[in-house]
Amino acid sequence: MTAPRRDFVALDLGTARTRSLWSGGFAIADRSSVVRRAGIGVEGQVRPVRHGMVTDPEACLRLLRLVMQDAMVPGDRPVERVLAGVPVAASPNDRRTLHAVVAQAAGCAVTLVDEPLAAAVGAGLDVAGSRPSLLLDVGAGIVEAVAIRDSVIVDAAALQLSATTSAGLPAYALDGVVTMTTGLLRGLPDRLRQAVRTGGLVVTGGGAQQAELLHRLRTALRMPVSAVPDPQHATIRGLTRLCLQPALAARLTGHGTLTRHAH
Repeated sequence: MTAPRRDFVALDLGTARTRSLWSGGFAIADRSSVVRRAGIGVEGQVRPVRHGMVTDPEACLRLLRLVMQDAMVPGDRPVERVLAGVPVAASPNDRRTLHAVVAQAAGCAVTLVDEPLAAAVGAGLDVAGSRPSLLLDVGAGIVEAVAIRDSVIVDAAALQLSATTSAGLPAYALDGVVTMTTGLLRGLPDRLRQAVRTGGLVVTGGGAQQAELLHRLRTALRMPVSAVPDPQHATIRGLTRLCLQPALAARLTGHGTLTRHAH
């Protein structure tokens, strides 16, 4: 008897929004990263994720159980593995916490993928090629700039955000993101920096839709800067593609990256 085929779930657990997609599904499930406080008679809500990291594991477990219900439909085959995004800036402890909570919620194996790498795959970049790429992933709680080459993030910088608005990044954050990105570019070896300039900067994440950010990046970097279509879904698109390309997913995981934190 042929064993039943198992499936995968892609998971993008964000500070403001959490997105998921079953590998055989057709629509991204998208919900606010908020759950009700636990306890009888307890009012209010809690956000279990801050700066892209799990800060309240118990509340995050409740959120992820809802997310798994969003991702699956009646009659789905058992889930074999979850591919979950994690910030490059996440510490080993942050990664262990995320892995443990997702594994408990999903009841299966969990693989963590650096979110900018997943976003690059979702943006259609050749992350496995020898030509380097520069990507800026602008989330609600953390912004990360990375240089990617040969399936590895060769350098990265991160800026944690205290808050964002419906209009996008506030003024102080705009300054910080531009400074961080220009600093990352200047810190690359000359040969890589010139190759990156030719390819330009690709911007993903919800903040990629802010025209002022793109304008200021073009002015400061003096190179092409472009936001991908539907940028807020670049990471979940990339994770889904990696679910279907396990060999590439294996190449993109397991590499350590030194991240420079902007303040």
